[in-house]
Amino acid sequence: MPRDGLVGTTLSGYTLSREVGEGGTSAVFLAEHPNHGTVALKVLREKLRQDRTAVARFLREAQYGSRVQHPNVVRTIEIGQAENGLHFIAIEWAPGEILDQYAKENAPLPKEVVSAIVGQIAAGVQAAHNANIVHRDLKPENVMYNPETETVKLLDFGIATDTEASADERLTRAGFFVGTLMYIAPEALSGELVTPAADQYSLATIAYFLLTRALPYTARAPREMFTQLLTMPPISLKDVKDDLQFTPALDAVVMKALSRSPAHRYPSVRAFAEAFSEAAALDVEQTGVLNKFKGLLRRNR
Repeated sequence: MPRDGLVGTTLSGYTLSREVGEGGTSAVFLAEHPNHGTVALKVLREKLRQDRTAVARFLREAQYGSRVQHPNVVRTIEIGQAENGLHFIAIEWAPGEILDQYAKENAPLPKEVVSAIVGQIAAGVQAAHNANIVHRDLKPENVMYNPETETVKLLDFGIATDTEASADERLTRAGFFVGTLMYIAPEALSGELVTPAADQYSLATIAYFLLTRALPYTARAPREMFTQLLTMPPISLKDVKDDLQFTPALDAVVMKALSRSPAHRYPSVRAFAEAFSEAAALDVEQTGVLNKFKGLLRRNR
């Protein structure tokens, strides 16, 4: 039973049929609306209705999401407050499955598939950057992937930040961070001002995971991961697993985007995606030639 007991009820015309996700501050429901059709309805918890900080953060997420208009970003349909006082965000319902779950079941994915996914995520993230928004929480759990159409939708601007906000508003103290540790850029841990380059680092980590079903660092505990991110280079793609092979070009592209210094990464997330696409295509081509050569050798024995 959903903790707020909202399934089966109607909020501002949205009939909630089932809960599809939840967090500490909100829950997400599959809902139907007579005009908007099927949507995802994100509802702030009842217990937080009078919490000004929680409400402000919830509304900020809604406003950031509504500023990003792109086919690879879920569309914000309505931001409102229901008759019972609950705050809600109605967003586009994106069919498919969470990329994290798909990757855990199917990775390592073919390089051409990874290239298509990375390109679409990058397009959505670049649209956010063009709207002066840094996502700050790029990870497979925040991406919806539809294998049938091979389309991607970026989700959740819950901890995004506005690059036009003051430096004081955007800085975090060293040792404190927002985001997910396995995908977070090192500068977010050291108290530096987080820029769009941080999203590029996170996207490169996603690409790394989709290609290998592994992560650039081997830490098993948060403290160890924290130390590795700040003091050690990531594991090279070519050294991850013996049964996986990557061209030096593809390895170099991913490692550049995973540079500890933001200045050493690509100038934009779009530039990284373009470089990744070119290197991945070359990798697929060279692998195909090598496999044909091996096949000829086997037939001639």
